[in-house]
Amino acid sequence: MGSLAALAKMKEVIKLERESVIPILKLKLVMKLSYLIEQPADRTDFMKLCKRMEYTIRAWYLLQFEDLMQLYTLFNPVNGAEKLEQQNLRSDEIDVLEQNFLRFFFKVMEKSNFKVVTNEEMDVAHHGQYLLNLPIRVDESKLDKNLFSRYFKEHPQENLPEFSDKYVVFRRGIGIDRTTDYFFMEKLDMLIARFWQWILRASKLEKFLSRKTIMRRRTDSQKADETIGETELQDLYVERIQLKKMELNMQNLVGKITIQEPTFDRMIVVYRRASSDDKKDRGIYVKHFKSIPMADMELVLPEKMNPSLTPMDWVKFLSSVVIGLVTLVSSLEMPKSDIWVVIAILSGVIGYCAKIYFSFQQNLVTYQNLITQSMYDKQLDSGRGTLLHLCDDVIQQEVKEVIVSYFILMEQGKATIQDLDFRCEELIKDEFGVQCNFDVVDAVQKLEKLGLVTRDTIGRIMCVPLRRANDIIGITTEELVLKARRTPAA
Repeated sequence: MGSLAALAKMKEVIKLERESVIPILKLKLVMKLSYLIEQPADRTDFMKLCKRMEYTIRAWYLLQFEDLMQLYTLFNPVNGAEKLEQQNLRSDEIDVLEQNFLRFFFKVMEKSNFKVVTNEEMDVAHHGQYLLNLPIRVDESKLDKNLFSRYFKEHPQENLPEFSDKYVVFRRGIGIDRTTDYFFMEKLDMLIARFWQWILRASKLEKFLSRKTIMRRRTDSQKADETIGETELQDLYVERIQLKKMELNMQNLVGKITIQEPTFDRMIVVYRRASSDDKKDRGIYVKHFKSIPMADMELVLPEKMNPSLTPMDWVKFLSSVVIGLVTLVSSLEMPKSDIWVVIAILSGVIGYCAKIYFSFQQNLVTYQNLITQSMYDKQLDSGRGTLLHLCDDVIQQEVKEVIVSYFILMEQGKATIQDLDFRCEELIKDEFGVQCNFDVVDAVQKLEKLGLVTRDTIGRIMCVPLRRANDIIGITTEELVLKARRTPAA
């Protein structure tokens, strides 16, 4: 019971908006839904329809994706400059092309259910600690400020982060990362931080320093309480277990403990490096990462500065030196100064200063290891590879939405848009054990475009029968190719 209570005190709940992505493999989805169909003939027709819907939707998007890939060849940091020179374009013509690329790119990101990281989410990274215990800052002088400024001026969006003129960070999917270790240096830092808070509290300085923070938190809390009833169903709650909230006991201090941090399953960073006017760099960097802890989100930021001691570290360092010197002088002025007291004071001051230095060095090594890991383990791809992955991702999500919507209409009959949305979410939850905010409007639009659904006089949606649906789409090019492959040559 004691360990459970200690764990509960270390927990912090983070509220996130539930996403529209369906986190199920398409093959698993099709096989499971086919298994739920009773008649073998219908089961066969349904699997054929799923393939035909995928082939058709893929064909719709290929032309759009081709334009995206062709534009990126001009802005690829590897060889885009050479291709731009071959085109012999004016500067204003290049500006139009790069804005067209961003317009296509943001549309693909939206279809892939990626969201732009907000200021609030970046605050979580800056104020939280997981494995990265150093403040990371971006060298903004090395980043271009014109590319995204022009785009967001023409295509304004709500709740953009303050750094959106220099780089954009997208995120999708929520996971959990756990680490179990002794964390000796981190525990020592935590003890010193709590002792420092005790000194501030005892000297009545804490109220003065934290008054504004407390008022801001109360205001945010009141706003959250007012809207919790409206957004409770749409929000996702994930737990964070932090070292700084650890209960002080001997078992926790000397033994292994487990910390936990929510992660963004996928993150994509887009930016351009700064350049001089006489030799303008048009390269657009696109980098793709996986499983990035929220508190360590700074790892994916571009053009990071080398970390150094924080202002708080310098305050602690100088304060300890001043306090030590004052105490040392006071002890020496006493009529009967004890040499051992002097040695103890000097040892304490030197030890504390050494602790700050070695803690920084260890955190620096950890930072370098995390950067290496983010480059080799966490980075999935960059540039053209990321765009190809996104294009396939869009197709897979669109196909899964259409398959689930048609299956519900086929099995449960006509429904309003709200009923269909609820039934699709319930099916995914009951059969696959996952929750998502199903994008029913987009799915119905695709079904209407395919000609597989109609509406009655009161607006309810109903699907055409299976065989009729297969006839409407007809034999696809992919099926003809597969048939030709199976036919032996004469």
